[in-house]
Amino acid sequence: MSDAFTRYLAARLPSCREVTRLGSDALDRSLPFGQRLAVRFHLLICVWCRRYLRQIAFLRRAVRSRPDTLTEGGPSPDSPGLSPEARERIRRAIRDRT
Repeated sequence: MSDAFTRYLAARLPSCREVTRLGSDALDRSLPFGQRLAVRFHLLICVWCRRYLRQIAFLRRAVRSRPDTLTEGGPSPDSPGLSPEARERIRRAIRDRT
């Protein structure tokens, strides 16, 4: 693409701030066609927004795959974790360092 065309296109596309907001919104609802198209064109030229939206999508998938670890009290008792003995060893090691 020529520099003039890139500048022309960039002037008519949403800003990175708008794209990140729209991208986050798109995870929860369907965007209107015009907004989807504008976001897609922006993502063609902006590697940073592509990375950000890919990371947001990854985090969303990760959270949905392990909802039991996000409870208020931490991991559920039946999820893998440190044994009480291991916790005590870590506590002693930290205490002995200070």
